Amino acid sequence: MSNRLYYTNAALHDFDSVVEETIPASNGQPRSGVVLRETAFYPTSGGQVYDTGWLTTENGGRVRVAETAESADGRVVHYLEGDVKSMPAGTVIYGAVDRERRRDHMQQHSGQHVLSAAFVELYQIPTVSFHMGEESCSIDLSVAAISAEQIAAVEKRANEVVFENRPVHIRFVSRSEAEKLGLRKLPPADRDELRLIEIADFDLSACGGTHVSATGQIGCILLRKTEKVKQGTRVEFVCGGRAVATARRDYTALTEAAGLFSTQIWDVPSQVRKTFEDAKVLRREREDALEQLAEAMASAEVKQTAGEKKLIVRLFHDRDIAFAKLFAQKATRTGIPAIALVASTLASPGLVFAQTAGGTADMGALLKEVLASVQGRGGGSRDFAQGGAPPGSDMEQLLQQAADRIKRGL
Repeated sequence: MSNRLYYTNAALHDFDSVVEETIPASNGQPRSGVVLRETAFYPTSGGQVYDTGWLTTENGGRVRVAETAESADGRVVHYLEGDVKSMPAGTVIYGAVDRERRRDHMQQHSGQHVLSAAFVELYQIPTVSFHMGEESCSIDLSVAAISAEQIAAVEKRANEVVFENRPVHIRFVSRSEAEKLGLRKLPPADRDELRLIEIADFDLSACGGTHVSATGQIGCILLRKTEKVKQGTRVEFVCGGRAVATARRDYTALTEAAGLFSTQIWDVPSQVRKTFEDAKVLRREREDALEQLAEAMASAEVKQTAGEKKLIVRLFHDRDIAFAKLFAQKATRTGIPAIALVASTLASPGLVFAQTAGGTADMGALLKEVLASVQGRGGGSRDFAQGGAPPGSDMEQLLQQAADRIKRGL
């Protein structure tokens, strides 16, 4: 089993080792891999994602480590973006961990410890789980909801601990000893020895991940958002370099939005609210105008149509199916018995058949009969039915077909 160098020195990025075993590619893992005698590469575990980097042989061959994983039997496997044949068992290698990626992971993971401890210190809210993503991280808290004020207070407290640059120590203790130390969270009883991460006078917890040596190295901690999840509340956060990049991205977006509104960035939320309210007003005004237009057009159509029982047939090329529906409803509610057969070709072809309540025809049956001829779909009741026809359908012909059936008394 590999000697895990990161357990005692997370700042170690370069090391010498020997290949102990090669692992061929498989259906489940398309890359081949190697197991080393000792390694500084961290495998995915405990919410923290894996390290990447490079392995170099004595003869100058260089292969990228694309992923590091822990096998079921506890081996650390380095999956390679290259031919494992150049590194048979016994090969002496020089390993180099991607420094920037490692630093980022250390900032996020140590920041998580600070955040989780701050939630316990201020509000006695324990962390259930931790997840590190490529762009942001999250912790799931054992609480149904959390307020904006609590989020702000925890963020403030966490950054105070960062600014104090408290030392972070690693030590190994027996499980029986750990049970007496008051850990923030005691892991399941599956190991006799536990690796503890201690943030001086603030947090003590068992963890196998890579961490900074002092909290100042975490950089700032920024809490992003909260959401309800099955096991409680999820809090998204970023630390260090990610926090700076996120703040810069947010500021750029706000600056651009402020420019569009010709206002200051802190006024953008109020401008957005005002825009939404204005849009609602305009939408209501448009809906009212369309309703008035449909009513006027329907009333005129009813008056111009001969016969005691009006049969109105109308095809709209410049109005959508929603307007066609509104027109049909208005035409059959004027107080004069009427049947409205209406179609629209705007966007997607559609039909609306309606009659004054209590009429003798069956609009639902008529619509299904007409649409069956073009393999369309739709349905409805005796007095109102609506459906869609395939693109390219001859809507005028479908309306005529329906009108002929009405004239023949169905």
